[in-house]
Amino acid sequence: MCGILGIVAHSPVNQLLYDGLLLLQHRGQDAAGIVTSERNSFHMHKGGGMVRDVFRTRNMRSLPGNLGIAHCRYPTAGSAFKVAEAQPFYVNSPFGIVLGHNGNLTNSESLKEEMFRTDRRHINTGSDSEVLVNVLAHELEQTSVKLRIDPSTIFAAVANVHRRVRGAYSVVAMIAGYGVLAFRDPFGIRPAVIGYNETPAGTEYMVASESVAVDALGFRVLRDVAPGEAVFIDEDGRFYSQQCAPQASLNPCIFEYVYLARPDSLIDGASVYETRLHMGEKLAEKIRRQYRHLDVDVVIPIPDSSRPSALQLAAGLGVPYREGFVKNRYIGRTFIMPGQAVRTRSVRQKLNPMSMEFSGKNVLLVDDSIVRGTTSREIVQMARESGARKVFFASAAPSVRFPNVYGIDMPTRAELIAAHRSEDEVAREMGADALIYQDLEALKDAVRQANPRLTNFETSCFDGVYVTGDVTSDYLRAIEIHRDAARDSGEDAETAQLDLNLAA
Repeated sequence: MCGILGIVAHSPVNQLLYDGLLLLQHRGQDAAGIVTSERNSFHMHKGGGMVRDVFRTRNMRSLPGNLGIAHCRYPTAGSAFKVAEAQPFYVNSPFGIVLGHNGNLTNSESLKEEMFRTDRRHINTGSDSEVLVNVLAHELEQTSVKLRIDPSTIFAAVANVHRRVRGAYSVVAMIAGYGVLAFRDPFGIRPAVIGYNETPAGTEYMVASESVAVDALGFRVLRDVAPGEAVFIDEDGRFYSQQCAPQASLNPCIFEYVYLARPDSLIDGASVYETRLHMGEKLAEKIRRQYRHLDVDVVIPIPDSSRPSALQLAAGLGVPYREGFVKNRYIGRTFIMPGQAVRTRSVRQKLNPMSMEFSGKNVLLVDDSIVRGTTSREIVQMARESGARKVFFASAAPSVRFPNVYGIDMPTRAELIAAHRSEDEVAREMGADALIYQDLEALKDAVRQANPRLTNFETSCFDGVYVTGDVTSDYLRAIEIHRDAARDSGEDAETAQLDLNLAA
């Protein structure tokens, strides 16, 4: 999961790009980068850390130009940040191209070899995003006429990218002297939305991971980038789009609605907040149907993403909703923090319980999901230490039992608490008196209620079905073997993941 942003305007875009990254900061806290274009020159600044730490006034002054792209990175595994992995990536041949990418390529190893042996391009890092920018550059060279390109040749190049690349990818790129390009994989796994702004000088355009960046920057949502579609906005603000994949279908990652996206965003036409309300309603229905014996005194959310679900759950059960944890907002999201030890330590720094809401009560805690179980175990213990008589735990998502290879940090089954355990076993492992998971079909229905046109979803972390069709058991086993070997040798987890070219 990463945040991407591209803007073509009629005035300097550096501040807009910076503000947009702040709005997408929840999608990645590991690194950030901005590239602007002025005439035929690129101006780039990127580095490790939060957006506010990467950019200073002097950096912003060095980013002139009316078009640009930006990226904030989330580490799909591990703890060590590598400067070379910060995005956007740049290539200078045959065209100057910068590219930012959200997602994971599943065939990057074979592509890397193919690029070196056949295309004569060298990939210098372990990032699949560098593979992607080189594939795009090569295909632009092949489709160009005397090294001149136009929208039709750009779209032909993207069609060839789709033909060669597998996995999940939403992309923003900028071609020196031409404009900003955005495209989305043929399965529409990772999100991308188009915004526009009418000005006296003409229409300005934006492409972003989430609609919250569009709204808050004063733009209006035009539509989502369709699966397999490419959008190109030239330097003069002319907008072009074309479907570049012959067999495209929309399969948005359902975890965007569960956890990844901000509640005030629209993802493929569905309000994230509304879907989370429906998740709470579905949980209430399940508890009334299967867990009527639980004597719940109070419903307490694990802030922040579970609040809408907990609110509707409490209303559906007819029990009080209370805020039992105070959140330190200066601690990052623990799910996307690099390193298990850091996640564990940060839980108690991040959340502080209020004993008056727990003491002597049967408490139903509600979280958006349970991945590794580390956070959940700590929170259950905190509730007991605060005087709770019984602690029940409800997850707005089903049990996470399979790796995610499309851009979320769920790399191996060994790290997932529910992978080889029953519901009762997970409850005991967490120290909870009872555990209630959302049913997968109920989760899908919760999202469809917000947008009935959504029929299919990417749900591999719950059911082990990989929509791209190229993720085999041998592929998943290779990841596990490589990561196990890395741990045995003392290599950090991120290095292992990057060596497999799964970090985007």
